[in-house]
Amino acid sequence: MIADCKFHMFAIPAYLCTMQQFKKVAFYTLGCKLNFSETSTIARQLVEAGYARVQFEDDPDVFVINTCSVTDNADKKCRWIVRKALRVNPDAAVIVIGCYAQLKPDEIAQIEGVNLVLGAEEKFNVAEYLERSDIASKNQKAAREIKHTREFIPGFSSGDRTRTFLKVQDGCNYFCAFCTIPLARGRSRSASIKETLKVAREAAESGAKEVVLTGVNIGDFGHGTRETLMDLITELENVDGIQRYRISSIEPNLLTDEIIDYVANSRKFVPHFHIPLQSGSDGILAAMRRRYRTDLYRERIAHIKAKMPDACIGVDVIVGFPGESDEEFMQTYDFLHSLDISYLHVFTYSERPNTTAVRLKEVLPMKLRQERNKKLRILSHKKKKAFYLSQIGRSGEVLFEAEESGGWMNGFTENYVKVKFPYDESLVNEICEVSLDSIDRDGMVKVALKTPVHV
Repeated sequence: MIADCKFHMFAIPAYLCTMQQFKKVAFYTLGCKLNFSETSTIARQLVEAGYARVQFEDDPDVFVINTCSVTDNADKKCRWIVRKALRVNPDAAVIVIGCYAQLKPDEIAQIEGVNLVLGAEEKFNVAEYLERSDIASKNQKAAREIKHTREFIPGFSSGDRTRTFLKVQDGCNYFCAFCTIPLARGRSRSASIKETLKVAREAAESGAKEVVLTGVNIGDFGHGTRETLMDLITELENVDGIQRYRISSIEPNLLTDEIIDYVANSRKFVPHFHIPLQSGSDGILAAMRRRYRTDLYRERIAHIKAKMPDACIGVDVIVGFPGESDEEFMQTYDFLHSLDISYLHVFTYSERPNTTAVRLKEVLPMKLRQERNKKLRILSHKKKKAFYLSQIGRSGEVLFEAEESGGWMNGFTENYVKVKFPYDESLVNEICEVSLDSIDRDGMVKVALKTPVHV
């Protein structure tokens, strides 16, 4: 039994269970950019401990599954991945971590084939648990109550994608009515600017040219200190080796005019924002316990477009929240239609245990929720196409990615237009100047190469 940790664990002599038994480890990551960043951090820890990171299909001795709790089928996805892992190697140890693991450790521990479940704090000690536990035993779990989680573990993604996700913040103090993230990740916390810059330099040394700042509520960076997100981005600008930064999802009440103005004049921060809205009805926003209303949101969009007319703006929106009337849904639709935005991420509301929304009585039929989702997805398609059309004939800088598909390679401009170009290995992870020529049938923009900008 490990001190200060409420879980079931069999204690056995260390000589019966050493890390030498398990030398190959594979990962499967579900969910957000933050999860990808944390998977890479844990993978580097295991490599330093003597493991070899391999692909999922390469007969690993240990599978680490990093889960998400945002979707309503987290349980199904977790079970499916566990089954997939054991088909690859029936004798492998299966460890489940992530938000779902923190919220439902008992439930996951009972999934056939799961050896160990680690909570929000314990997941960064995978190597230690492998060394000291009887990993061959099933149904073990280590997940302290989230209120005890205070430590911030920085990190960045590597090896999985061209863009690197730099974790600058974790946890949330907002407790929106529909959200379990504070229950899965705890209170808002972050490292100091000095410590964050150190990790950013490590990302640069790994070859990263584009860094996405990520967290649960990154606008809350420095909570409880005198440091702010504005202070951080000013310092990140001077990190050598990183060509460009994107600010990941940021709450509209925390996206200040000062930040917008800085990005508009920055050499490295690109004109791309993702700003959660969730509803275009002030009544629903109040019921959701959001900390802004539509007038502030409209002001933020207007300010961005005044400073950066070609900026790409993505929006999160939830349909089918309890009590959402036809009129309130149409308020959301009309509000989004009126905004100069570029795409939507549309989520169908689903009930989450231990949230205040599950106690609301006016539950909408799932069919109606799905119909509203479809309407907003159609609107998103129109918004995205209009944005792409507005960029045709212009020049842009594209960071090309490694994956080849049918003889083509893809990449994104600084303002997040997805482009395609005939595959050329020499362009992988290079930022090149291109002209945006036409929209292809797959919805991507075909480009012509001008000259490399950064090599």
